[in-house]
Amino acid sequence: MKLQDRVAVVTGGGSGIGQATALRFAREGAKVAVVDLRRSRAEETAALITAFGGEALAVDADVAAAATVEAMAQAVAAQWGQIDILVNNAAISQGDDVRTIDEATWDRNLAVVLKGAFLCTKAVIDGMIARRSGAIVNIASVNGLTGLGEEPYSAAKAGLINLTQNLAIKYGQYGVRANVICPGTVRTPIWAERVAQDPQIFDKLAAWYPLGRVGEAEDIANAALFLASDEASWITGAVLNVDGGLMAGNYGMARGLQAE
Repeated sequence: MKLQDRVAVVTGGGSGIGQATALRFAREGAKVAVVDLRRSRAEETAALITAFGGEALAVDADVAAAATVEAMAQAVAAQWGQIDILVNNAAISQGDDVRTIDEATWDRNLAVVLKGAFLCTKAVIDGMIARRSGAIVNIASVNGLTGLGEEPYSAAKAGLINLTQNLAIKYGQYGVRANVICPGTVRTPIWAERVAQDPQIFDKLAAWYPLGRVGEAEDIANAALFLASDEASWITGAVLNVDGGLMAGNYGMARGLQAE
């Protein structure tokens, strides 16, 4: 097993990419702390893990609040003694036009996505440094690489990419690795409202992807597993696009030119 006996913290672990990652890690032998703002969702994922014989701890925490993050880290350390892997996945996406977004909405996006990753990293990195070993996997987005709207979310994800790179160069000397995944469109519950309005939305979006489909949460979980494992022991500071080829070029434009 790739993560045998390692302790992993996965934020936003109650659904979507976070849940898929928590389950994938547990199946590879990790003891997983499932962190979510809603305890019921964390407990649901933890129950799925224990159902197949894995070890899990459900923890409710607001990643944007230092006190709850520190309490979370202490709870995990008390349960298992250390934290070997951190996956900063918790996120929200609200607001899509700088003319109409209010200050509170902007601040909340930045707080959850970027400040949350900062606080969670701060809470665990001293232990990683002391053990001269640790893996941080941040979940950003293709929105952090180019203009795709959702300005507060996208700006926060761009910041997360840069934060990851700085963590990599500063703490690599202590054996701590930090990498970031940039997913494209992924079929998760966060799309439920949009799907209700347009049941064909994923089919429409698939047309923009060279591989002809949107992603599944397991696609991102598989990439996170690789980056967290010893198979990526000489990889740090990497920005890994898991996006069906979206960032390789303008597929829609390419097909139009070919048609001409």
